[in-house]
Amino acid sequence: MAHSLPLHEHRSVSGGLARASVFGMSDGLVSNISLVIGFAGSGVASNVVRLAGIAGLVGGAFSMAAGEYVSVAAQNELIERELEVERRELAHNPENEHAELVALYEAKGIKPERAEAVVRDIMRKPETALLVHAREELGIDPDDLAAPVKVALYSFGAFAVGAILPVIPWFIGSGTAAAIASILIGVIAAATVGAFIGRFAEKRVARSAIRQVLILVLACSATYLVGTALGVTVT
Repeated sequence: MAHSLPLHEHRSVSGGLARASVFGMSDGLVSNISLVIGFAGSGVASNVVRLAGIAGLVGGAFSMAAGEYVSVAAQNELIERELEVERRELAHNPENEHAELVALYEAKGIKPERAEAVVRDIMRKPETALLVHAREELGIDPDDLAAPVKVALYSFGAFAVGAILPVIPWFIGSGTAAAIASILIGVIAAATVGAFIGRFAEKRVARSAIRQVLILVLACSATYLVGTALGVTVT
């Protein structure tokens, strides 16, 4: 009688989208609330704080998106270069590549005769051989490369969402009340992001949330102190 194995699902963490979204949201929140509180601490008018927040959002979002695009595109180009080297070696030195793959499988505990048989089957199809060599030798999956444009767009959107939150109070208020509201919104958002990271990674949710809040509070404290120390009056 056949026994059915319990099924389990893996979350999608590849392609760079999860990292771009979480990092973009966190960076947008921390960097812009720090900017807003720094300007607020300097004593400038609320319209100046609001302008600084919007400028920080736009500039930061474009910078984040551009950085992600360049980073992912460059990484993909390096991977493509390595794949081309591997493809060339498979075409001109198949015996060496065969021996390398056999040695890799043997190192993982597969018996030599079994490893030889498996590699022989793999090497019959060039594209299959390339995929397997890329995964085993290079540790990459050619079928799962991140899309630079998509990652950049995710990063842009996530940063913008995080960055706009601490600016909202300055559209409806000013002074100390708006600054406190910005901090409260920032703390709640940071805790939410931290909790999401903890839950997604199946780590302690409270610890992850507290870590994010502490990062935000430290950043705000630093920029507020700078703002008060170098405060100016803008008319």
